[in-house]
Amino acid sequence: MSARKVEHLLIGGGLASANCARWLRESGSEGEILLVGREPDPPYNRPPCSKGYLQGKESREDTWFRPQEWWQEQQIELRTRTSVTKLDMATKTATLSNKELIAYDKALLATGANVRRLNVEGCELEGIHYLRALGNSDAIRAEAGKRVVIIGGSYIGCEVAASLTKLGSSCTIVMQEAVTLERGFGAQAGRFFQERLKEHGVEVHGEDELERFEGADGRVSVVVTKAGLRLPADAVVIGAGVMPDTTLARAAGLELDQERGGVLCDGQLRTSAPGVWAAGDIASYDSVIHGERLRVEHWDVAFNQGKTAALNMLGQDKPHDIVPYFFSDLADWASLEYVGPARDWDEEIVRGSLAEGNFSVWYLKEGRVLGALSVERSEDLEHARRLLTTGKVLGEERAALGDSDSELETVGA
Repeated sequence: MSARKVEHLLIGGGLASANCARWLRESGSEGEILLVGREPDPPYNRPPCSKGYLQGKESREDTWFRPQEWWQEQQIELRTRTSVTKLDMATKTATLSNKELIAYDKALLATGANVRRLNVEGCELEGIHYLRALGNSDAIRAEAGKRVVIIGGSYIGCEVAASLTKLGSSCTIVMQEAVTLERGFGAQAGRFFQERLKEHGVEVHGEDELERFEGADGRVSVVVTKAGLRLPADAVVIGAGVMPDTTLARAAGLELDQERGGVLCDGQLRTSAPGVWAAGDIASYDSVIHGERLRVEHWDVAFNQGKTAALNMLGQDKPHDIVPYFFSDLADWASLEYVGPARDWDEEIVRGSLAEGNFSVWYLKEGRVLGALSVERSEDLEHARRLLTTGKVLGEERAALGDSDSELETVGA
């Protein structure tokens, strides 16, 4: 079979590929761009799946990266419901799920991640949901008004609990952590968000684990925990994290990061194969900001990495030097913003008031700022980005981080 030739092949239908396509065109590429993704929808923002879209406040089209006509206007060929089944690095060809053979000059690998599925007794019962795509969100919204048990106390678990509670559900969270969001943000901040959830009727059981599901007539009816709780459930949502989808990369012989998962990349997001870049959940890259290898699972990271990959495909040799940013909303009860990530830290400094819901938490290790979380203090994050980028060791001056009357501009200057 003869191969069709394109200049840029973008593999994966998420924001990394979409923003890469955008920046290829905006930066002067006139060659053919083919974007292939396995989902039925065009590239879209995932955060609404657990927030605005799940609550019915945003339409399906509202989540899209760009309107459908934009792709034609930009002369970017978008293939939905299509995946790459084989990638041959030696011949620089890709075989699509429709058996079409595509030759490429340069390629982006942005295959994203798959949800981590739990293999416990009763996991095959109806009414047990995972959340990754718009279709999953549709199925979860159909459970609104019922008793819902949520497994996991991180982003997905907390956001879904808030959204479903707004829709009239009675929600219970079961999690391994002592308080919600503790792994990423520590106990102080985690306790603040847990209290917001509890104030609105969400029941929270920390330091516990799922043991099994029990059902009636093929549908889940009870969640049993290892601590012996028996929680009635008309439906279950599991937020147990994700795993980078490296199936295609592994089969193609790309170097993988055995410690963090994902595809090994340099600071410019280049993989071990000439002419192939990686972005998004699968990219494990040398961070010039953090001075270490980093792999971050978040839509904003994928979005920005798509731009970096596009510029480097066009020969700009640009390091990926953007500090990762995160945000989360618990309905309209509380919102957080975060820059980092701080994997571990030895000091937390609070600026503002946790009690009043207007604060930032600064995460430091050996005097260096590694991350910062903000609730109603977005302006603090610009200073956190600066300190993250410089990597300066702060001495006594770091006490100013916790003094709301001090000027952050002077810290580390």
